[in-house]
Amino acid sequence: MTDLADSSTRVSFRVNGQDVSVASDHPHLLAALRDELNITSPKDGCSPTGQCGCCTIMIDGKALVSCQYPVAKAAGRTIITLEGVDESERQTFSDAFAACGGLQCGFCIPGIVMRAKSQIDKKGADLQREDMARHLGAHLCRCTGYVKILDAIDVVAKGTPVTVSLPGGIGSRGAKYESAELALGDRGYVDDIRVPGMLHAALHLTAHVRADVLEIDTSAALAAPGVEAVFTAADVPGDIRVGIIYKDWPVFIGVGERTSYAGDVLAIVVARTRREARAAAELIKVSYAPLRPIVDAVAAITDTEIAVWGTENNVLSRSEYQRGDTASALSSSSFTVTETFQTQRIEHAFLEPESTLAVPNTKDGTMHVYSGGQGVWDDRDQICDILNVAKDKVIVELVSNGGAFGGKEDMSNQGQTALAAWLLQQPVNCTLSREESLLMHAKRHPIRMEYSVGCDANGKLTAVHARMIGDSGSYASVGMKVLERAAGHATGPYFVPNVDIASVAVRTNNPICGAFRGFGANQAQFAMEGCLDRLAEQLGISGWEIRKRNVIHPGQVWGPGQIMDDGCKGADMCLDEIKPAYDAAVTAGRAVGLGLGLKNSGLGNGFREVTRAVVHFRTDGIVEVRHGWTEMGQGVHTVALQVAVEELGIDASTIRVFVDTTRQLGFGQTTGSRGTLMAAASVQRACAAALEDGCKTGIDYTGEYVIDWTHHLGEPGVENPIIHSAFGYAAQMVIMDPETQKIEKVVAVHDVGRAVNPALCEGQIEGSVHMGLGYALTEDFPSDDMGYPTNMTLRSLGIIRPKDMPPVDVVMVECPQPRSPYGIKGVGEIGLVPTAPAVAAALHAADGIWRTRLPMKPKNADATEDPT
Repeated sequence: MTDLADSSTRVSFRVNGQDVSVASDHPHLLAALRDELNITSPKDGCSPTGQCGCCTIMIDGKALVSCQYPVAKAAGRTIITLEGVDESERQTFSDAFAACGGLQCGFCIPGIVMRAKSQIDKKGADLQREDMARHLGAHLCRCTGYVKILDAIDVVAKGTPVTVSLPGGIGSRGAKYESAELALGDRGYVDDIRVPGMLHAALHLTAHVRADVLEIDTSAALAAPGVEAVFTAADVPGDIRVGIIYKDWPVFIGVGERTSYAGDVLAIVVARTRREARAAAELIKVSYAPLRPIVDAVAAITDTEIAVWGTENNVLSRSEYQRGDTASALSSSSFTVTETFQTQRIEHAFLEPESTLAVPNTKDGTMHVYSGGQGVWDDRDQICDILNVAKDKVIVELVSNGGAFGGKEDMSNQGQTALAAWLLQQPVNCTLSREESLLMHAKRHPIRMEYSVGCDANGKLTAVHARMIGDSGSYASVGMKVLERAAGHATGPYFVPNVDIASVAVRTNNPICGAFRGFGANQAQFAMEGCLDRLAEQLGISGWEIRKRNVIHPGQVWGPGQIMDDGCKGADMCLDEIKPAYDAAVTAGRAVGLGLGLKNSGLGNGFREVTRAVVHFRTDGIVEVRHGWTEMGQGVHTVALQVAVEELGIDASTIRVFVDTTRQLGFGQTTGSRGTLMAAASVQRACAAALEDGCKTGIDYTGEYVIDWTHHLGEPGVENPIIHSAFGYAAQMVIMDPETQKIEKVVAVHDVGRAVNPALCEGQIEGSVHMGLGYALTEDFPSDDMGYPTNMTLRSLGIIRPKDMPPVDVVMVECPQPRSPYGIKGVGEIGLVPTAPAVAAALHAADGIWRTRLPMKPKNADATEDPT
């Protein structure tokens, strides 16, 4: 226990069979369990709102969210967390979730297990799947789409025997690596780590998105109980700005400087306890001179004022390319469509808020930083630049995170936490609240897209003209790359002889936008697919038929000029595979919508991608596989394991997988479905090196994989650039009741190149569809005229809950990608690209209304709102 006080200020209860007492001033029971008793299976995803369910425990036999339960009310109660559940019951749940693939990042699962236990205790084998889905309404899972979670709970309720085993080689099904530990909450996240002498930090954020900072008064915070230090921009010994591509994101805004968005940090307070740090952070007083926020992306392009302090104009980037004579082709087309589409800003809503622990080593002058970021190598380099120290002074250890989806590429609190620990020479933990997380990290871009698309009398596409404006918020993040990717994918998976595409990423004082699953491809293809469906209606043919007539084939020129290889056959294969289900649904009189999409895997665009892996044979018979990619639920550890089994012919139980950041194995971010592809290739080559040398013990066998054959979008002098080395393809069909407009089923046919682990692939697709349906129908993250987000709780984000999630039929086809290990294409990024256009087409089939804005409202959803 970390708090000492007399008995009058303490609350006593029984937890997991032990009598305990805790300080009475914790904000809620969850804080007492985690911060004082070090019981970490209940996770803090949203305290104190009680909207994610991750902190669910049993209190006197009832499943309750502990972040809304007052400490005083716990007096005399009997509390059970997942740590206190009978071991045989724990094993039953662990086996079920592992065998059914019912977890990915795992952060939400301990709370879900406690909820499931409460229902199974009451109803046993009579527990119905629909009832359990309803009871899971108190829970969020951003990874799985709930399908396999409900499968696992059903297995436990009915006592169905399951066999749990690690997968074999490439193509085999099997349990996710570390699935047992994840299901039981035993595999910790950053905020679960405890080290001796650890202090806690809290941030003070700006009160204005655009204002000059006149004074920062930290005196009251410094005098507050338990406070050890307060640091500001004046304390930074090195670079004040960080960034993955452009170094334009200030770690702190100092006196005499200017804020640029709602997540700007002015100070970090370090104290003995988390609650002391948070209380003191509120005592900091800042004097501002507020300025007019620049929040209209279109108007910002020509605004005479600069939105972001330290930049020269409000245009972050432009991406454009042309082929053929688009104007002439459109004017001579038999049919044309001109439409303006608008997508919305979206919050990632990963359930683990950002957390960092920095631990200095006072003996050798180094520091160990525990990070859940998607790019620990970038984290290390930027932290060293902030501290003005050599790169060998800091090791950033990747702690597998509780979801990311692109939202943990940029540093959040890593820089400030590392600075505090370095200056104090004491361990410091800083974990963001849900509100701070919502304010700080980058979101999905809202993009305005003006499209003109033509076809001939036979429905063959003739031309695409597109202009896109994306609101990138204040700092660069990877916003320029998102708009570049949107431009590159503007024509979808189709052959179009004449194209004229341009996109602009605009700086505003709205929330920063950056990487998010789909990365611009989903926005662009919502527009392109919508135009295709409108042309099909003019032609009097089906959505399937117009796609079949135009789908890209090997040897044809795609979008930016790339000549497509045999890997693109996957798009045609997806269409053929989905055709029988499409015809059957139409014949049955359902409202049917179809979407076809492509999404690159890897970075491409001329970037030289390098990765390494190490295979090491130990004397005890264990084989270590070490790589540099972030495990965030997608299963990259499992991929590495399966490659080692495939290449070395050994049993999976003898393999241990690590993210090794003590040496340069990784480069850049775990993003764009590149982790699976590149980890597989580098482990494959490390295994080859080991086999060639006889697999001797004590030797690090290193494999390196390089992709260096891509070109920049619009690269001068290159008529047919290779923009990307690999693409995934998917066709998705939404089947809807034409009267109620309720989605009855989603059929998702995905070309994954080669399914390394079909069970994990299915889970990725199901989770992507869940996210895609939210993107299409319910999710939004708007901001007001002052640049502040207005949806500041998880519930307000509109994430689809389990009871509202339709069945998803997943079908995988395998069209190998040339020059890719095992033909792998990746599956994480493509997953939601076709979903929104399929929903839009189904809604049109139901009510005849073409929709142009996301999220889309069914006709009968709200009579006061424009359904477009």
